[in-house]
Amino acid sequence: MKPKIWLSSPHMSGNEQSYIKEAFDSNWVAPLGPNVNGFESDLQSYLNNNIHVAALASGTSALHLSLILLGVKHGDEVICQSKTFSASANPIVYQGATPIFVDSERDTWNICPEQLEIAIKDRIANGTKPKAIIAVHLYGMPYKVDEINEVASRYDIPIIEDSAESLGSRYKEKKCGTFGDFSILSFNGNKIITTSGGGAIVTKTIENKEKAVFLATQARDNAPHYLHSHIGYNYRMSNIVAGIGRGQMTILDSHVAKRRSNHEFYFNAFKNNNKITFLKEPNGFFSNRWLSCILLDSKSTREGLRLALEKENIESRPLWKPMHQQPVFKGAPRYLNGVSDELFEKGLCLPSGSNLTDAELDRVVSAINTYFVS
Repeated sequence: MKPKIWLSSPHMSGNEQSYIKEAFDSNWVAPLGPNVNGFESDLQSYLNNNIHVAALASGTSALHLSLILLGVKHGDEVICQSKTFSASANPIVYQGATPIFVDSERDTWNICPEQLEIAIKDRIANGTKPKAIIAVHLYGMPYKVDEINEVASRYDIPIIEDSAESLGSRYKEKKCGTFGDFSILSFNGNKIITTSGGGAIVTKTIENKEKAVFLATQARDNAPHYLHSHIGYNYRMSNIVAGIGRGQMTILDSHVAKRRSNHEFYFNAFKNNNKITFLKEPNGFFSNRWLSCILLDSKSTREGLRLALEKENIESRPLWKPMHQQPVFKGAPRYLNGVSDELFEKGLCLPSGSNLTDAELDRVVSAINTYFVS
């Protein structure tokens, strides 16, 4: 069998070992230590020195803490982009709140400003003003930040910016991960950089960072004994994991460049195939192209191509199944225009890792071309 070509596998720099060795040598293996502080500082410097970063166990935990810090509780409603991974929506349910799903627009595949306002007006008319909006930069493509912020500001609703897939992306030359009232990052194994598992919350104030860290470390009050006046969580990143992150930060920009190069390679290879289209970058948008995604002319073509690639031991994946289609969210309110349903039916993610070789890219292209001539 031919060697496996993965969708998006981890890509180490070689610098991680020194930070991990330092953690072992100094016996800093707890969920605190110099690597945690250093990783947070590295992220802060990369994004914007006017923000504050707390390193956590996952992007999901960062979303959960964001909701808590915004006061979301049982019975509340939170608007969430429907075209996303379930981790964007699950923390809403953790808080006993109701997710309100909003469809996408075609320019970026992200939350639609028009549908967002329709949803807000309708929820207010029904007697419940949403407590927050979760907007996602899908596959590294920024959402329409100005339009979404304008709607949110008009109704005074805070935004949680889900940047799990978009570290290294920019909107009007400003880094993604800095636009929300709270923003979240993910360093899962398939992300642009990885700590094997991990995430971060990005806040505008040091006070909110300190609150997040307090809650993430079991909410232990300042006392000589274990005293708890709040419910806490075991959400802090370990010093060892943060060491991996420090090593990964040294090659973040080169990973972005390689993934963008992969996307350009696919675009050039298939630009004359009228059954394949790509998501273009609107003016002022810069995507890290975390995953290179294509749209086919039909669901049957998409699934036929996926199976053909699978036979060649090449991993591909349909675009995220919208949250309003998920059985676990059956019955949740939704405001739809049909875009995310169509994207799911026709969309496919191609191998996109920053460690793909030229030979592997050629193999993917050859397999796709063979499918279309067979």
